[in-house]
Amino acid sequence: MTMTASRPTGHPGYSETLPRRPESVATARRLVRTALAAWDMEELADDGALVVSELVTNAVQHARSEAIRLVVSRPGPATVRIGVVDRSTAAPQHRRSGNEDASGRGLVLVAGLATAWGTDQLPWGKRVWGELRRKDSR
Repeated sequence: MTMTASRPTGHPGYSETLPRRPESVATARRLVRTALAAWDMEELADDGALVVSELVTNAVQHARSEAIRLVVSRPGPATVRIGVVDRSTAAPQHRRSGNEDASGRGLVLVAGLATAWGTDQLPWGKRVWGELRRKDSR
């Protein structure tokens, strides 16, 4: 598996291009945990790992390109934004899933954990993101 080194971007942030494969979920979780540790926001690590797992899994299942882009940014002192960029222009869809379904709950989990989430349409694809905020700063 070819991996690129994480690098700071923007106003502080980390990004990495990952292959569109299930194995990339673990790499994405590590990057989110590393960024949160660097920003002294470890209390968000479990929720961040779950949010990025769901976003990357959706991109792996539905994107049309060979690679996806993970961006972890800090738009404010108490907020982290986790975004996954892919080349599909199709917006993610909430699906109803039954008790026996093995998938279909990812966006429900993201919506439950994130203080905000959404999709930004790009000329060549989309960015799906979720924001987490420190509880003591709400």
